Amino acid sequence: MRGIVYDGTEPAVRTDVEVRDPGPTDVAVRIVNAGVCHSDLSVLDGSIPFPTPLVMGHEGAGVVEAVGSEVSKLKVGDHVVLSTLKYCGQCSACNTGFPTRCRRSFGVMSQPFTVGGEPAYNFAATSVFTDVTVVDQVQAVKVSKDIPLQSACLIGCGVITGAGAVLNTADVTHGQTVAVFGVGGIGLNVIQAAKLCDASRIIAVDTLASKKDLALEFGATDFVDASDGGSVEQIQQLVKGGVDWSFECVGHPAVVGDAVKALDWGGNCVIIGVPAATAKVEIPITHLTHIDRGVRGCRYGGARPHHDIPLLVQLYLDGKLKLDELVSKTYPMESFSDVVEDMHAGRLARGVLTY
Repeated sequence: MRGIVYDGTEPAVRTDVEVRDPGPTDVAVRIVNAGVCHSDLSVLDGSIPFPTPLVMGHEGAGVVEAVGSEVSKLKVGDHVVLSTLKYCGQCSACNTGFPTRCRRSFGVMSQPFTVGGEPAYNFAATSVFTDVTVVDQVQAVKVSKDIPLQSACLIGCGVITGAGAVLNTADVTHGQTVAVFGVGGIGLNVIQAAKLCDASRIIAVDTLASKKDLALEFGATDFVDASDGGSVEQIQQLVKGGVDWSFECVGHPAVVGDAVKALDWGGNCVIIGVPAATAKVEIPITHLTHIDRGVRGCRYGGARPHHDIPLLVQLYLDGKLKLDELVSKTYPMESFSDVVEDMHAGRLARGVLTY
């Protein structure tokens, strides 16, 4: 079968990829669509170190093709969105509703694939840039067949990470003000979730002025062009004193610094973006302690996949969550290099592979 394989030098579509049969608690899923996320590119540029060879991709949806002997909640033919969160379901974090804090879910990697007969790793416990993948049953969430898989695939990472940061991690309430740094696939979902929470001012910030129309379509009330710097000053001109919440969706220390500076007294910054593992940020402590500001990280939108994914699907079916509009362009698997080029040029909200 086919798969996009990274060998440590460059990604390539291979036709000699094989995947093992599902174990007792696994499901085999035939992938129909997969979104291409910046985390995939972070593997290629080394920001996310990962052993190779690996089968790429982590934002996918498809149809269940086979189930293990102990799987009872899924059957062949079910439509599923895949989650990267392979949590244990038994620890105190899982049992209190915080699977993103499950220690056994972090750094999960295995070699369910072979490429050319040699073992190959999966990426983010999923690997969806292939015709068929095998995942643990907790990672496959059944969804309504009324939602197109081309749109549903985005829920597995970009949507649940961005919207979840607002709905699960933050506590945005009616009338509060929000600044969103980075208007990509994550930032757009922060914006529309903030709108769902009835934020009074949602300020989108990006270095590409071309992102303005898309940000406004998803619910931003204002757009700040940060290409020449000065984003903090522009935000404070729009909202005197600063915003109640800021969301950093870029993964850059300097942007984190600006996201904190843009806060009003008592405001909170949520860091979503993923920088290089060695990245650090310096923040004057008194800018936190003396004016009651907060900074916190957010992994995978604080998600509870089997609760949040069906909820997001229902919001889409009710016309309250934009998913179709996130799909800027679709590509065959063989055009992966074109997706990467378009992403680097800032042309996409999300590019989606169609198999």
